[in-house]
Order: sequence, then structure tokens, then C-alpha cells
Amino acid sequence: MQLPSGKGFADIVYLPKREVDKPALVVELKWNKSVNGAINQIKERQYASWIQGYTGNILLVAINYDERKGHTCVIEEWLKE
Repeated sequence: MQLPSGKGFADIVYLPKREVDKPALVVELKWNKSVNGAINQIKERQYASWIQGYTGNILLVAINYDERKGHTCVIEEWLKE
């Protein structure tokens, strides 16, 4: 299920319990595209904005699956405003 966030839908959002010291994840999945394009999509469409009140770290994750090369991934920490 995709969750509404910012100006679109994040593919996957993981919110750990507040008492657990693990980061929240906002994940964008692509097929035969660019991980840089996917990470930019997360930022431009503000997918992480709705969890800004989350007390822990928030990681932005972009994963691209390529038929020939396998997969690539980019992970960035989101700096809250």
C-alpha cells in the first residue's frame, strides 16, 4: 500500500515504535531508472514531510532494479526543517 505524503505517494514507509532506537524509512522503488532520480523524487515531492514530527532519524532510500545490472541503492539521512 502506498501512503500519501507531500505531493505524491511514497512506495514504502517504515515507522518503528518510538521507544525503539531505529530510523524511520521512506523508500522509493524504480525499475530500469536512476537511483539519483528516485532520491530527488522523494525530496521534490516532500514524501518525508508528513513524518517530520517523528522524534528519531529519518532515512530516504532509493532502490532501482535493473534487468542487466541487478540493483542499486542510495540512502540519505533527511534533515528535518
